[in-house]
Amino acid sequence: MNTPSDHQTVGRARSLRFHGVRGSIAVPGPGTARYGGNTSCGIIEQDGEYLIFDGGTGLRALGLELEAKGPINADLLITHTHWDHIQGLPYFRPLYDPRSRVRIHGPRQASGLRDVIERQMTWENFPIPPSAQTGIEAIIDREAGKFAAGAWNVTAYGLCHAGHTLGYRVSRTGADDMAWITDNELSGGAHGIGPGWRDGLVDFLQDTHTLVHDTTWADGHLPTVAGWGHSSPRQAVELARDAHVKRLVLFHHNPEFDDARLDHHLAEARKTAKDLAPDLEVIAAVEGESLPLEGTE
Repeated sequence: MNTPSDHQTVGRARSLRFHGVRGSIAVPGPGTARYGGNTSCGIIEQDGEYLIFDGGTGLRALGLELEAKGPINADLLITHTHWDHIQGLPYFRPLYDPRSRVRIHGPRQASGLRDVIERQMTWENFPIPPSAQTGIEAIIDREAGKFAAGAWNVTAYGLCHAGHTLGYRVSRTGADDMAWITDNELSGGAHGIGPGWRDGLVDFLQDTHTLVHDTTWADGHLPTVAGWGHSSPRQAVELARDAHVKRLVLFHHNPEFDDARLDHHLAEARKTAKDLAPDLEVIAAVEGESLPLEGTE
């Protein structure tokens, strides 16, 4: 059974740490305490720089820990602007420190990424105006393709989900490649995704060391949730096999699944991997857990 790691120190060099693992809505409580109840957020620290993935509710606690270190230099990759991926931004304390330099990257929206992010801080919804976030150096609209985020090389790929959604593959000297692919319907055929999209995704992920992928649905639920923009463990295992991934991390846990249900979810995924991809390591994302990304220098 996948259990929380003993590595609880924020910012372990060349590691990915999860601060939010749920999809749709935060679900704190005793039934979700072991895997965690906050929504999407992760961080890599290397050489004093931070690369953050998504701004869900898990971003709040991460901000408190980073604030204790002083001003930060960070890049934040937003996959899309649904609430469970941006709702932590108004509570991320480093954004209010003018000495910090935070660059927010995310998929281009019709009104601009900045507008979508700031609209959740209008006076009707939040007591502090966006102008108080003096630690934001830039908010950058992104499309699929390559760009730099600090010292990380990032490649973005369009995902099958409602709205403009991007998945990210990141690399840097001294760290294994990893990909953050959440809110993605591997069945395809929805949200304007055409033929050949999955083949392109396999190419995009080829030989990635660690793949964090949406596995919201149980395998048996797929016929009833077509078009909802999410995937199942079997689909993620098949993708990892086709792309020769070494480690698959089940992510974006269904808010209806308590810890016991997620234990079963993980066990079923491991059974599938044993049949389809015996060399694939399969784990489930746990809030507070760190995964090493220790490539060769």
